[in-house]
Amino acid sequence: MNADTTGTNAALSGPASAKPAPRRLSQVLRDLGASTEGPVAIGTIRDALGDRSFAALLVLFAVFNLLPLPPGATLIFGLPLLLITGQMVAGYRTAWLPRTLLARSISADRFRGMIQTFIPKLERLEKLVKPRRWPFPSQFASDRIIGIVGLVLSIAVTLPIPLGNWLPAFALALIGLSLSERDGIFLAGGIAVGVVSLLVIAVVIGAASAAAGLLFGSL
Repeated sequence: MNADTTGTNAALSGPASAKPAPRRLSQVLRDLGASTEGPVAIGTIRDALGDRSFAALLVLFAVFNLLPLPPGATLIFGLPLLLITGQMVAGYRTAWLPRTLLARSISADRFRGMIQTFIPKLERLEKLVKPRRWPFPSQFASDRIIGIVGLVLSIAVTLPIPLGNWLPAFALALIGLSLSERDGIFLAGGIAVGVVSLLVIAVVIGAASAAAGLLFGSL
């Protein structure tokens, strides 16, 4: 009798104790966009996400840097990427962000514009990402190596080059998605886009330097 009762209780309590699957970043942002009536603080988004892992925050701030932002805004949204990837390289287990950054906000109109523009694309990427061909034997190794790659790309995001932050930010979004599901294919794609972005930035800087040399050399 006791064994039957124990088995019944275990069967009843099993599903109740199971943790629900975490919501995707796209769904979190859609829900916030539907419910917000004023500016949306970075901390509010982080809390709604319910996940302080590096992967989720990498994707979040990479998406912010894909927005058509005013000049100088990349310094605001690029800083969190520098902090997150720097902590990955240093071996932190979870990401920490300062309160001053979490208190910054985005206007409701700009936030909804971001949702309408980028969330459908993010949802398509989220459907494609899955565990496959992950090259790292442990989370510690993956965080360190990906952190180094991400740190270089984060520096590129903050450079004051017109439209120069878009490709490295997109590469970071792909890398963050790959880290969330241990997807080696997405990781390779993100690194490839990152390499291209660095080459483009190098060409732009080189061309600007050559033009400046010709201009001032003729004076």
